[in-house]
Amino acid sequence: MNNPRIFADFQNADSQGRLRLNCIGTIEDLSRQGTKLIDGEKLSVYSEELEADAIVTYSDEEKIWVATIDWDKIKEVAEVSNSSIDS
Repeated sequence: MNNPRIFADFQNADSQGRLRLNCIGTIEDLSRQGTKLIDGEKLSVYSEELEADAIVTYSDEEKIWVATIDWDKIKEVAEVSNSSIDS
């Protein structure tokens, strides 16, 4: 089974370097895929130019889901259009 792939804003990190999963692109991807976040779940996060493997956790401090990534293992990727993802 492939890990879910959801949009994340790599510039929207908390003080611990975790990506906040609260932007509109993230919410749209989760809704479109019917994905519910689970603590400890593995997924892929992407933006227009970057992609990384992540582990989801819930931030009790901010009351939002966040993704822990290895900042040294971020991959640069070519932009993928939504039409090619949906096909």
